[in-house]
Amino acid sequence: MDCKQYTAAEYKSDQPVRWCPGCGDHAILNVLHKAMATIGVPPHQTAVISGIGCSSRLPYYMNAYGFHTIHGRAAAVATGFKLANPQMTVWQVSGDGDGLAIGGNHFIHAVRRNIDINLLLFNNKIYGLTKGQYSPTSDRGFVSKSSPYGTTEDPFIPAELVFGSRGNFFARSIDVDLPVAQEVLVAAARHRGTSVVEMLQNCVIFNNGIHNYITDREFRAERTIHLVHGQKMLFGANNEKGLVRDGFLLKAVTVGQDGYTVDDVLVHDAHTQSNFLHQQLAMMDGHDLPLAVGVIRDVESPVYNEAVEQQIADVRAKKGFSTLRDMVLAGEHWEVK
Repeated sequence: MDCKQYTAAEYKSDQPVRWCPGCGDHAILNVLHKAMATIGVPPHQTAVISGIGCSSRLPYYMNAYGFHTIHGRAAAVATGFKLANPQMTVWQVSGDGDGLAIGGNHFIHAVRRNIDINLLLFNNKIYGLTKGQYSPTSDRGFVSKSSPYGTTEDPFIPAELVFGSRGNFFARSIDVDLPVAQEVLVAAARHRGTSVVEMLQNCVIFNNGIHNYITDREFRAERTIHLVHGQKMLFGANNEKGLVRDGFLLKAVTVGQDGYTVDDVLVHDAHTQSNFLHQQLAMMDGHDLPLAVGVIRDVESPVYNEAVEQQIADVRAKKGFSTLRDMVLAGEHWEVK
């Protein structure tokens, strides 16, 4: 076992970072280096796989194995890589366009299969690399180069796709809150199975300020809630507010008002098998209820690559196969001359 203590610098490549000054990707890259050092998996046992887009340049900036693949296919490549190299820690990096448009089918099936990869979804609600078209997460009415009169469709909500695909791990962070970002990345890596981390990220060129209503320091404490397993769901500048049950729904209250005490505030259980409350928490958007950041769901479930590896071992033991050729020739076959 590798007992070396790693530093963030050891996960950085020597490549110059080619993102726009002020882009949220810089912060995410920085915190990913720190998270990898905390996790302690050696660089030579780490792989970073991406698709196409601004965020997908990230493998160049990692001192690890990397694969800059094709548009929307990062999850498929990451799945194959993990199956062929089960000892490797695999990170997949996609933007909201790469991951949820052309890559949407691969996204939901990676989550459904529960392959042991860490999927980072950078969500800036815009196509940045191709210069400002609306994306699958852009809000209805959003004006862009490809929707000059406003979009006439509703967006995907990444959390909704994860839960609809029977996901077992979902977390969220924002690019200006590095401690929470590092916390969720470390938790994602330690989870067995597909972990999805939505990173709300700012594109300073084509969608600047899209997340300001929750990220600005002036009201971030009022419009976000940091969920931690086993702790009360409190928020506000002085933790004076909390989430309580209101029938089947959630409600934000002020502790000490209208008869509510801290005992009424819900305790976060990220590990419960039921995803009913997890979905409600993940769907809060920072308007009527605070946007949830942190680890929202973290549940154990059978892991796809482990099941495949065990199945291969069982069949080999039962059938006596030692090579692929043995397996092919064991069935009905013929020779063409």
